[in-house]
Amino acid sequence: MSVVMGTAGHIDHGKTSLIRALTGTDCDRLDEEKRRGITIELGFAELALPSGRTISVVDVPGHERFVRAMVSGASGIDFVLLVVAADEGVMPQTREHLEICGLLGIDKGIVALTKADAVDADMLALAEGDVRDCLAGTLLADAPLLAVSSVTGQGLDVLVKALADLESTLAPRRSRDMTRLPVDRVFTMRGHGTVLTGTLVAGSLAVGQSVCLYPKGLESNIRALQSHGGSVERAPAGRRTAVNVPDIAVDQVERGDVLSLPGMLFLSSRWALRLTCLPSSPRPLRHRAEVHFHHGSRAMQARLYFADRDKLQPGESCLCEARFSGPATGVFGDRCVARSFSPLRTVGGALLLNPLGVDMRRRSQGFAERCALLASLPDAAPEERVLAQLLCTEGAGKGLSFARLRVLTNLDGTALEKSLSALSSRAQVVCLDKDDKLYLAESLVETGAAACRAAVEDFHVRYPEKQGMRRGELLSGWGRNMPPKLANFIIERLLKRNVLTRAGEYLRLTGHSAAFGKDQAPLGEALLAAYKEAGLAPPNTGDLLTRLGVSKKEAAPVLAALRASGDLIRVTEGVWYDAAHLKEAERLVRVWFETHDSIDLAGLKSLTGLSRKYLVALLEYFDAARVTMRIGDVRRLRH
Repeated sequence: MSVVMGTAGHIDHGKTSLIRALTGTDCDRLDEEKRRGITIELGFAELALPSGRTISVVDVPGHERFVRAMVSGASGIDFVLLVVAADEGVMPQTREHLEICGLLGIDKGIVALTKADAVDADMLALAEGDVRDCLAGTLLADAPLLAVSSVTGQGLDVLVKALADLESTLAPRRSRDMTRLPVDRVFTMRGHGTVLTGTLVAGSLAVGQSVCLYPKGLESNIRALQSHGGSVERAPAGRRTAVNVPDIAVDQVERGDVLSLPGMLFLSSRWALRLTCLPSSPRPLRHRAEVHFHHGSRAMQARLYFADRDKLQPGESCLCEARFSGPATGVFGDRCVARSFSPLRTVGGALLLNPLGVDMRRRSQGFAERCALLASLPDAAPEERVLAQLLCTEGAGKGLSFARLRVLTNLDGTALEKSLSALSSRAQVVCLDKDDKLYLAESLVETGAAACRAAVEDFHVRYPEKQGMRRGELLSGWGRNMPPKLANFIIERLLKRNVLTRAGEYLRLTGHSAAFGKDQAPLGEALLAAYKEAGLAPPNTGDLLTRLGVSKKEAAPVLAALRASGDLIRVTEGVWYDAAHLKEAERLVRVWFETHDSIDLAGLKSLTGLSRKYLVALLEYFDAARVTMRIGDVRRLRH
């Protein structure tokens, strides 16, 4: 990975001239830029170091009108080269660019005091003091301050050495496998088609690779790649990259779109942020305020909703939800900048905490707990970050995929696997589906299990005469708003824990038995008594009901309850057995097989003395119950 350096500073303070003197590259490529002598769009160069390593350079505009471009360039850099002209000193955009760097988390840099050849020693010393006063209390307070001249070459060798020293100490702050290239330019190349350019802020791209343009979801294969003007087969993170995507038309691409891999990023119109109002802001930010919102190379309008206040005073920070008019893509830890409409100036910055949406309505259930989890994220260890996102992300109760967790944590695949494994070993996270890699916080599984148990208990209260409810009935009620895999996972967990019991096709709370109503109890007792008394030759059900003076319709719910409870077993149409007697018949058959290889109707008759009607019904029942298996006219015991 390459380290990326960005320039910052007021208009006409010599940023582009300094980069040209250091690299030999003129970053002002537009005719208007050359004619007016100012930088309008981002420029790019590569600085070769004495060690043989290189630094990617992003040269940004200094004029106030082009702060949007400056944010676009600065969002991908590792350290800043702050440029201040010795003959003018600190100016308004010097301060604003410095503030933006702070908002974007850029805490390393070097200050170049340019045009040193144009002032005398006293003026130079005055400018140095002015810069040090400006840097006091900022992230660059202790940055090296070097006087240079792009005209005479004064101090350039010292500056290069300082840049090399800083580069050697920096590890690029980039995920290895979360490939993202925010698009800041698009054009057509004859014979090749659409070319997208940007700084590859994470991951890598390779010729032939399938890519996707977000948020539109347009896909293409990479035909060719260039990095800093040269063709390459693979472009690493931190490099200025041009990507040839022939299957996407130029008019389908907008500045601010993000090139990534299919299925890697996810869309949302609501982000959870930690927002800071700049100390220099002329007024507080208000709840529901609308702002220009800058993220990567994209500028969009957002409305800000504060979690715990109606005003955010200058210098204060708070949890905030940003709502956009359309979908956006982001990754945990991204930095953003907010600018007011009138006057147009930078008023705040934000750290992206959750790019998939969190329920931040102040009166919503669990609001305080979710806010506490969000507030803990910036300083959380990887495992804590994973668990917090599993608990606070909207929809996490249905499980989050591995791909979504990468976006929510900004961890590379290996680190995320390790964190999930550790959490699973401590029973804090459950993997619902190993193939789809779907994860859920254990506490949310327990919440679902409690709701499932309550649903079955409520069913018993409403239908005391029924032994239980069918799985499908439970899934369509309690489980209707959750993925089927999750609902079945919870049911199986409750069965393993003996909270639920499976009785045939029914599910019931363990220990529950059907309780007949006052009108049904006598009939239930009469039926049970009749079948117990009959032994292995039970009466025909229709004849028994006629003798008891009840219709089949009246008896149906009672028989169903007795069957669900396991007290009576239906062997075939019209033939029911007391469970204890049927179990005795099975015992006799198993004893038979201790001395015989098979059994037929005659063998079973010799054991029971029953008529053919009962013998056939019993043998077919034992086949269905997998006690025996039929081979021709005989049965053999299943092992």
